[in-house]
Amino acid sequence: MADTRWGIDLGGTKIEAVVIDRAMQPLLRRRIVTEASGGYHHILDRISQLLDMVSEESGIAPPEVIGIGTPGRYDTALGIMKNSNTVSLNGRDFKGDLEAVLQRSVIIENDANCFALAESRLGAAASIMRDQSKTAFGIILGTGVGGGIVCHGRVRHGAHGIAGEWGHNELIADGEPCYCGRRGCVETVISGPALERFYQKLTGHFLPLEQISADAGTEAAAAETIEHLLFYFGKALAQVLNILDPDVCILGGGVGQVEQLYSKEAMQAIERHLFNSELRIPLLRPLLGDSAGVFGAALLTGKREE
Repeated sequence: MADTRWGIDLGGTKIEAVVIDRAMQPLLRRRIVTEASGGYHHILDRISQLLDMVSEESGIAPPEVIGIGTPGRYDTALGIMKNSNTVSLNGRDFKGDLEAVLQRSVIIENDANCFALAESRLGAAASIMRDQSKTAFGIILGTGVGGGIVCHGRVRHGAHGIAGEWGHNELIADGEPCYCGRRGCVETVISGPALERFYQKLTGHFLPLEQISADAGTEAAAAETIEHLLFYFGKALAQVLNILDPDVCILGGGVGQVEQLYSKEAMQAIERHLFNSELRIPLLRPLLGDSAGVFGAALLTGKREE
């Protein structure tokens, strides 16, 4: 089927592939374990194995161009990966090496950009983004904090390829050290691990964020942790909204599932720092779950992303 698009989402623990048809419907979706501990070349082999598996099951040969979403960013000027939490990719020509292994072209995009593209085209913001003049900000709040911008149906990259990357703006002066070399980044304050550390400092014991959120109505330390999240989420996001002023935001990642982020209190936390009297931008829950990235990767191969 010549009209199919193929996408791959490379994660730290799983690799997912999807084949979608002209109507953007999935024909086949498969996952395998990344086995990242096997190293860089093993990851390349695992991707090749997954494509062979999907091709055999679907009876469709892979197209000449495949989209792939990755943690981190491929610097096209230098031809290397940067800032990937799958650390074996960093400093490598992942695009060139993968093309050599697969014997076909690949389009590489940051996983947050793939999330934003999928949710704006196929998911939560699809009805709003039918108007091609609209802009969506896709937010990743999870183990890390990232984001992607979609306008006119296309991912925006910017001069440095970092458009939408709000996770490494300073949020707390001289705050916790960040892997990027700075201190007090948004990621060190409102990522999932950062919030769990905050709770652990208050109580002396660890609790996963999902449970902290559930306990916030009855337990003081959990309530303080969620208040901490809402205050700094509002402050950090308002800075982006004041500059970008998108038509819609979609919240993804594990922290994005915290119910309190969709409350009146969260909206008020944003409005305190917003250069407007009220927030008119909807904050939407994602509709595509943890498969948004792989759908976004497949969409990269369409004409609107060229």
